[in-house]
Amino acid sequence: MNLRQRVPDSWRSAWTALLDHALRAVADGLVVGTSGNLSVRVGGTVLVTPSGVPYERLGARDLLAVDLADGRVVHGALPPTSELPLHLAVLRATGAGAVVHTHAVHATAVSTLVDELPAIHYMTAALGGPVRVAPYARYGSEDLARHAVTALRDRTACLLRNHGTLVVGRDLHQAYENTQQLEWMCRVWLAAAAVPGRAPTLLSPAELDDVARHLRGYGTHGAPVADPPEGDHA
Repeated sequence: MNLRQRVPDSWRSAWTALLDHALRAVADGLVVGTSGNLSVRVGGTVLVTPSGVPYERLGARDLLAVDLADGRVVHGALPPTSELPLHLAVLRATGAGAVVHTHAVHATAVSTLVDELPAIHYMTAALGGPVRVAPYARYGSEDLARHAVTALRDRTACLLRNHGTLVVGRDLHQAYENTQQLEWMCRVWLAAAAVPGRAPTLLSPAELDDVARHLRGYGTHGAPVADPPEGDHA
């Protein structure tokens, strides 16, 4: 198959960016082996990482595209990630341009301890507020997708109980950058909370609101995820 002739340029460039960020996730220790998955929206199509293939083995010929509306594979021979229902539900509900799901160590640990990541750092405001933990559900299930959509209301990130992280963004760069920030904040909270006899100080809602106002328009953090299409909310 000649991808240059049969695949739109927008798909090819988006796929290249997807593979680049997938490899970064491995290098940054956010995923291990074939864990985690990424997706990016191109119009009514979603490019998504396949199931069970190490990222370093993927190339241009492996481009995998599904229809946003029904999840039908429209291009590619490999099976989509088992978390396709999660990606599609989140993209439909949030209007985001990209989704990054990882099994980051510190964030996964936090997901087993609390129902919400405490506001340990001002970057909490960049994610829309304290990051909620979605209830546990089996990977790949519709229940997991529903829990994640609920946890993401008015947020751009959530933790998945006993599972990992889920972050949305305007594009892959924003989603990935905020995934890194979330993992770092989880690491900071775990370190502070582990000090015997001391409790970490936390930021108040008013302090977070103040940060949010100052973040608007600053770099990529203040840029909101697109409003969801009318009727797309779960």
